Amino acid sequence: MLNNMSFYNFMHKQILVLVALFASTATSYVFFGIVYSSYIIEPLWYLLVLAVSYWGYSLHKSYSKNNYTIKDKEKWLSKLRYFIFLYFSTWTIMFIVYVSRDNIELHYLAIFTQLGVAVVATTILVTEKRLAIFILTSSMLPITIYLVLIGEFYAYVIAILTVVLAWVLLYGSRNTYNYLLRNQFQAYHDYLTKLGNRRYFVELLEDAIKIQKNDGKYMYLFLIDLDHFKTINDTLGHDIGDKLLIEVADRMKMLVKLNNNTVSRLGGDEFCILSAVYKDKNMCLEIAQEFAQELLHVIKRTYIIEEHHLYISASIGVSIIDNPKMTANTLIKEADIAMYEAKSKGRDGVILFNDELSIRIERKLEIERLLHFALEKGEVTLHYQPQMSLNSEIIGCEVLVRWNNEQLGNVGPDEFIPISEQTGFIVELGYYILEESFKTFSEWDKKGINLEQLSINISMRQIFHTTFIEDVSKLCAQYLNQQLSSKIVFEMTETSVAEDISKLIEIMNKIKQLGIRFSMDDFGTGYSSLSYLRQIPINELKIDKSFIIELDDIKKDTNMVKTILNIAKNLGLTVVAEGVETEMQKDFLIKENCTILQGYYFSKPLNREKFEEYVANRLKK
Repeated sequence: MLNNMSFYNFMHKQILVLVALFASTATSYVFFGIVYSSYIIEPLWYLLVLAVSYWGYSLHKSYSKNNYTIKDKEKWLSKLRYFIFLYFSTWTIMFIVYVSRDNIELHYLAIFTQLGVAVVATTILVTEKRLAIFILTSSMLPITIYLVLIGEFYAYVIAILTVVLAWVLLYGSRNTYNYLLRNQFQAYHDYLTKLGNRRYFVELLEDAIKIQKNDGKYMYLFLIDLDHFKTINDTLGHDIGDKLLIEVADRMKMLVKLNNNTVSRLGGDEFCILSAVYKDKNMCLEIAQEFAQELLHVIKRTYIIEEHHLYISASIGVSIIDNPKMTANTLIKEADIAMYEAKSKGRDGVILFNDELSIRIERKLEIERLLHFALEKGEVTLHYQPQMSLNSEIIGCEVLVRWNNEQLGNVGPDEFIPISEQTGFIVELGYYILEESFKTFSEWDKKGINLEQLSINISMRQIFHTTFIEDVSKLCAQYLNQQLSSKIVFEMTETSVAEDISKLIEIMNKIKQLGIRFSMDDFGTGYSSLSYLRQIPINELKIDKSFIIELDDIKKDTNMVKTILNIAKNLGLTVVAEGVETEMQKDFLIKENCTILQGYYFSKPLNREKFEEYVANRLKK
């Protein structure tokens, strides 16, 4: 039997074909009975055919009405086989009846009808190989015996031809069956790993949902994504990558076989596992966690492929099948969300999908959707936080972006900026920030608001974008003169600097030709080393506010801040301390000769009008 869900649908449709064909053809026997003055056997036989036809129709209806699981479908199929065998056997009854009569015309009629039954059997039952052979044999054997009993030479020849015909029918049926097998395997299996594919897995999952609905039992779903697989593909080639996928698939197959689970490949380096059935939800959760850890361990074992020793890990998202209203695609999406959460938390881990995660992801998707309309709706605004000298004089400001959406309200940059970077919207948003900042800075200069610097945060994705240098050059030419350009400072975070040092340095040097300076933001929180500071053409360090906060605690060591200040002094860099909120922090930083101070102690971020008022008021003092 073909091993896929569509087989049942195929047989379900064939019932109606069979019933319609035989029930209509069987009326001819009633007609022949009248012609040859036989008024009892043919009508009784026809009633038998109608009764069996009704049984077949009821099987068809029951399949249509009920949402059967695989187990239920197997029971239904067993009944269907009995129906088919009985249905075809009814024709053999009439063959025996007709050949036992003296009228040779009835013999011919019986023979050709029986041959027709044999052809129909091999055509309709092509997916039921054993049943087709059995019915074909039971249909053709009576004809052969009949011909042999005639005892004439011509009868022997026809008997041989009958056997040959039976063999041809069987051969054709077998070839068709093998062709269908190949097609169904290609349709339901992955060509590389030979695991079930997404289509196969979705149908399994739909069946699992039916089991949960009918029996209230539980299963778990894993979505597994290999960590850094793309790196292996890019560095060693797709041939090595494919062999690695095959090895991973083989390891998974061995493991799931021990646990009665099912593994499929969704595509790329993503795999799915569906568990066996559990009566208790807590037990299902516990076993899922244990199995996930075992799976991670198996995947992380060393791979030796063409003399390459490869090491990979995986991120696993888990979803529990406990809601019969869910769809297969929704469950996969839940596991996918949990898997990406595992990746965001450092990879090589397991995350269980829950309502809290769902709410967070839904908000993220909503932010992602609404963010694309934020600029055209004028929802994005710029604020400016003053930067002060050691004499408490305003010498510059940092540009900070704010987003207020009518549906979401105020959304913090710590929430929407990462999403902008992930979606690529940061390029468009970054250009808007640059243009508005340059325009404002130019207008301030015309108003007599003279600042020594204007700091603007730049995303690493924005820097590496192909049009970044061209965009900055165009905006500088449009809004700034050489003097104003030299006062612009681009801030980039320390944690993103290590992406591509050589390319970054090349871009920075081209931007510096415009007079623009660079600052390393959040210094001390990432992975930068002194070698980075020596390589990258920066002009400023910005001490992260987490270190500044500790200055209020006498139990905390202040050596970190002192060390950063000393590093900056030795490298000839300006130092900005952000997050200054208390007088104690301010006094410490002044004592240690920190160049620039920034924080709520002086002012919160202000919109343009408020910032201009703030500057005017400071000048009056």
